[in-house]
Amino acid sequence: MYLVMKRFLICIAVALSLQSCNLLSAAGLSSAGQPTKEVPTDLTSTTANSAVNVDHSEWNALLKTHVSNSGLVNYEGFKKDRSKLDAYLQKLSGYNPGNDWSVQELLAYYINLYNAYTVDLILDNYPTKSIKDIDGAWTKASVPVGSRNLSLGGIENGILRKMNDARIHFAINCASISCPKLLNEAYTAGKINEQLDKVTREFINSDKNDISATNVKVSSIFDWYKKDFITTETPTIIDYINKYSTTKIKAGTPITFKEYNWSLNKQ
Repeated sequence: MYLVMKRFLICIAVALSLQSCNLLSAAGLSSAGQPTKEVPTDLTSTTANSAVNVDHSEWNALLKTHVSNSGLVNYEGFKKDRSKLDAYLQKLSGYNPGNDWSVQELLAYYINLYNAYTVDLILDNYPTKSIKDIDGAWTKASVPVGSRNLSLGGIENGILRKMNDARIHFAINCASISCPKLLNEAYTAGKINEQLDKVTREFINSDKNDISATNVKVSSIFDWYKKDFITTETPTIIDYINKYSTTKIKAGTPITFKEYNWSLNKQ
């Protein structure tokens, strides 16, 4: 009886702890059998050596039209172009990614898939003040890919994070003010490395972080996904930030984390 009650209390404690989207989306969600490839440290942008080259021009046009340079989204405009978005989503869902896809194609495909279906989720529930007000936003298997259905959390945690390139955290957008901005161009295999470097550098040097040589208050992303940023090349969070920051932080400087603003990233 004691063991049963103990397990029950543990389950309640775990459930109560799953309040932020990063923890919630990581709760038991997987790749659903989708291929993942580890990103090499010397990743180059190329369309070569892939059985498939996905054309993301439709998504690129929508982003150019409805997303500002600062990453704010005109959801009303997207609603008017809903048929174009639906056509692009159907196109993406018609693919069945495999191991014969290059790592560049997989990265671009899954980042665009995540971002486009996040916009679609907001439109399905518009108007909304926050993505966190949408039931199961990251856990519902609402993203069809080939014969499978994925969740947004599964794409992030089961696929993209397993590719071992922490820059993906600054490429996927969760429709909130504190999120890395939604890039107003589609990710492509031919530009993927430069695009990931660009969004990482822009985010770290943006007002989402307060950085000086001896005072560091940064996005909670660096707290939630801390282990993703720590590698043999960057053994601390400061080392990772210094790799991209224009202001270099002194080693050993204490880090605090900013409160996350989950308000919708609308224009």
